Amino acid sequence: MFKKLLIANRGEIARRIQTVAKGMGLATVAVYSDADAGLPFVREADEAVRLGPAPPRDSYLNIPALLEAARATGADAVHPGYGFVSESAGFARACQDAGLVFVGPPAEAMLRMKDKSQARQLVAAAGVPVVPGSEDVLPDVDAARVAAERIGYPVLCKAAGGGGGIGMGVAHTPAELEKVFRQCADRAKAAFGREGIYLERYFPAPRHIEVQVLGDHHGHLIHGLERECSIQRRHQKVVEEAPSPLFAEGRDEELAGKLFSAALTAARAFGYANAGTVEFLCAEGGFYFIEMNARLQVEHPVTELTTGLDLIAWQLRIAAGERLTVRQEDVRRRGAALEFRIYAEDPVRFLPSPGPLRVFQPPSGEGVRLDSGYAEGDLVTPHYDPMIAKLIVSGATRAEAIERSIHALEGFRIEGIKTNIPLHLRILRDPVFRAGELNTRFLEHHAKP
Repeated sequence: MFKKLLIANRGEIARRIQTVAKGMGLATVAVYSDADAGLPFVREADEAVRLGPAPPRDSYLNIPALLEAARATGADAVHPGYGFVSESAGFARACQDAGLVFVGPPAEAMLRMKDKSQARQLVAAAGVPVVPGSEDVLPDVDAARVAAERIGYPVLCKAAGGGGGIGMGVAHTPAELEKVFRQCADRAKAAFGREGIYLERYFPAPRHIEVQVLGDHHGHLIHGLERECSIQRRHQKVVEEAPSPLFAEGRDEELAGKLFSAALTAARAFGYANAGTVEFLCAEGGFYFIEMNARLQVEHPVTELTTGLDLIAWQLRIAAGERLTVRQEDVRRRGAALEFRIYAEDPVRFLPSPGPLRVFQPPSGEGVRLDSGYAEGDLVTPHYDPMIAKLIVSGATRAEAIERSIHALEGFRIEGIKTNIPLHLRILRDPVFRAGELNTRFLEHHAKP
């Protein structure tokens, strides 16, 4: 095992990784921007290194600065968390070249996953169902029209090098396709430096279900069951849960088994090791591969609470070359859990709400866990994602977890900024949500103010 871990991230995930690493006897190094200098993840690390000004390109995306911080502190491993450089094959290789252990998958596997169009082709060749779509990146609108006629409208335009819902748009007619295709290409170029767009069939109201996978460098690969992430706004996840109501209490075990098998097949096709997530759309009685994320997911705690797996601890052990000792038959469901992303935003207009946390008093109680990037008195700046904390609540059943969640959210006191806690409470009280009848367009029709 390595001795000192540099955490190339910020906020709640940096604190969570620190906690796990320290519990394993590792020294920790935080890196920070000027905007984050006073936050808990900086204060709580064994060492902290300033990267630069607030903009991510000058701080958390600054690979030379990250490598220099590791060199200066004598760190021998780097955990990238999620976001920023977590899915950068270039950063993974730069760490390897610098003699650092990268806590994540091999760079080669990341490269296979980076282009979503090519990733689709790779897993399809391995026998994994994929959403019907174009065979490759489309060179222009004319090619997109031909592909759309074959696929059938409506179609979803997607950036091949994208993520987080950026560079995506739906076209219902050929006239719409021209506009949407160009918009997606422009957004993809601005966000990812390339215009490549491909098409997929658009399912109006699918479920979004993902499968956790975990594998070592000795050929042992398991799945950690599924999570449901259907409650979304603008392709961004808002509430996640495990298990999915679609498979809870032993429902549709045949479909679940096929889903888990497909996830493992996809991971093997990429040559995957460490923790990762295979994402699927479930619609029309089947499921279809969307993408594989080569990192820890924001929603990983619901898997931890319902399987007993400590995913970050296993990430560190696997990166150090240890064998994964968990067998597939050891992974069993244990109750239910829901995760709520607590955003600094107006809960009605969905606009960012930066400012000082004059009051920050999280709830406590049976089954309540909080992963937070801030403490009372801290300043929430507009420079990064507005998520300030994750509230994760578990129970013996989904119904119990929901009731505990309502109690916890009602008792969560935050003053000085607006948050989306009222939205979470509306979701939990909605009878359709409580019945588990979820899809990715849920918020368009339910939980209105």
